[in-house]
Amino acid sequence: MRKYFLISVGIIVMIPIVFLGYIIYSFEYETKRLINYQPRLTTEVYDRNGNKIANLFSDEHRYYVSFENIPPRLIEALLAIEDTMFFEHHGVNPDAVMRAIIKDVTAGKLKEGASTITQQLVKNTLLTREKKFSRKFKELLYSIRIEQELTKEQILERYFNEIYLGHGYYGIKTAADGYFRKPLKELSLKEMAMLVGLPKAPNFYSPTKNYELSLGRANRVIGRMYDLGWIDQATYEKATQERPKVYNDTLSKNSGPYVIDEVMRQLGDAFPDIRSGGYKIYTTIDMRLQEAGYKALQSGREEILKRAQEAGDLDENMQRQLNGALISLDPHTGEILAMVGGYDYSLSPFNRVTQAKRQPGSAFKPFIYQVALDSGMSPASLVPDIARTYTYAGEDGEEKTWQPKNYKNEYKGMVTIRDALTHSRNLATINMVSDMGFGRITEGLRRFGIVENLPPDLSIALGTISISPINLAKYYTMFAGGGAVTNPILIRQVITPKGETMRYENKSRQVDTPQQIYLMTSILKDVVGHGTGTAARVPGIEIAGKTGTTNKNVDAWFVGYSPTVETVVWFGHDDNTPMRRSETGGRAAGPVFRYYYEDMLRIYPNTKRYFDVPAGVYIAPRNETNATEAFTDTSTAPDLTQEEAPKTEEKLVF
Repeated sequence: MRKYFLISVGIIVMIPIVFLGYIIYSFEYETKRLINYQPRLTTEVYDRNGNKIANLFSDEHRYYVSFENIPPRLIEALLAIEDTMFFEHHGVNPDAVMRAIIKDVTAGKLKEGASTITQQLVKNTLLTREKKFSRKFKELLYSIRIEQELTKEQILERYFNEIYLGHGYYGIKTAADGYFRKPLKELSLKEMAMLVGLPKAPNFYSPTKNYELSLGRANRVIGRMYDLGWIDQATYEKATQERPKVYNDTLSKNSGPYVIDEVMRQLGDAFPDIRSGGYKIYTTIDMRLQEAGYKALQSGREEILKRAQEAGDLDENMQRQLNGALISLDPHTGEILAMVGGYDYSLSPFNRVTQAKRQPGSAFKPFIYQVALDSGMSPASLVPDIARTYTYAGEDGEEKTWQPKNYKNEYKGMVTIRDALTHSRNLATINMVSDMGFGRITEGLRRFGIVENLPPDLSIALGTISISPINLAKYYTMFAGGGAVTNPILIRQVITPKGETMRYENKSRQVDTPQQIYLMTSILKDVVGHGTGTAARVPGIEIAGKTGTTNKNVDAWFVGYSPTVETVVWFGHDDNTPMRRSETGGRAAGPVFRYYYEDMLRIYPNTKRYFDVPAGVYIAPRNETNATEAFTDTSTAPDLTQEEAPKTEEKLVF
């Protein structure tokens, strides 16, 4: 009998011990998330000038602020309305709890909160919001445990970063930026009071929904501070009369969606938590130029549709399928200044700058002619602009013929390389490639780095490769950057929440000499001056460039550059159907280039206006009146070369 008695006593003693052990284990497990606080943080993306492009987050939009960066007045405002005894209690205010218990028992349900700031933090972070005595009991125990593990300052820091403040804003720094577009240190007392008054009912008191109610709640906060003697009467009166300006911003603030998508693509693998890691990403984009590029592309599209309407050719398919792209960069550094992947992201997030591959047409000819210049020819060298018939074996083994033509079926006989490229003469280009040898041309292109999708026949002379606008821009840096091919780069650096900085650098490779490249620049200046690219001329600045129009007007390009900025413009139908025959690169894309550069000069009036002539390049008189010709002081080919250009007025007719 005694044995059973001892066993029973042991069980009775063990039950509370086991229960206590369970509670202690539960405390450790449940409170660890708050003690080792690692909230989901918003990643911020900026342009090259520090302007916000977008916020990236998944569920909770939150900026983090450390305790030392929280204004003392903001802390006072919070304590005044929520927990004046915060620095005296140990997580629970006994007097307030007793008052609440009496009211709750009288009411027969949980009615009075009496929650300290620590309890509010526990409730919002670790528990549900259900009103049950068991949940309230856990809240009390967890709060005591949290106060044992964390300092008061740490608790306040977690509270200010965790609390929900309406409008999708988590944390005080986020709400200050969202509602008032201010950092915490610049908030007025009234603005602080509006923010600390929100946790009680964040949606009800949200200033974007109920501005007057939000002001009333804030005045109660200010009044409480006055009653406690924390502010004087003059401060009280000034603050209660203030009516702060409130902004109803979108959470993402995404002003460059095509840019942001590309940032995500480039950084997604390296930063899988990019939407919750709280990174600061600094891009190369200039948002003023991004907006200028978007407006220019919109204007160009509207002009194309307007011409179609005036001609009676406008149909639903054209309106739906017609799209464009623009990329602008610094050719010397490769930094992308503007990237517009389409005319309307909401209708199509497909980025035509990076994801579309189209034929560049005559925009590719400058690379062909650069190979010729590097082989010892000069801009004044003659090439035959005459019709020829080429035979080749078809897929079925049958012998077939190809009779390429110039755009207007006119033939000039012998023309200079300068004239052939300035007026985009197809036959002169094809004949030159044929005479030089196809292998010699492709070998030269490979030296420039152009190796993908090269056609295995003479159609290479007319730009029948497939290439994205960003890669075309990459190769054009050879011309715009004085002989160096530079990879386009979008991201400058990423800073982690711990302050670690990862910088991104692009790669550049010298493929030709500045002297040889200037020969091409001088020709491409003529393209804009009096050739197929006159619509791209910009008063007051030198422009070199090339138009490009593919067979049946499927694609229209203009690729050009000033001394410091290079830009690619493309138009076409997304389904690869032809545009109207009159929509050439010069007519469709050239004006967009001009609009963009005119805006750029208004934004940056000190932009460099004239090309430098490298030492070793000699300007000699040409046959035309007041005309000059450029020559280098050597006839030997350099070690390497690169790049391409667009076409317009001349087209290949099969």
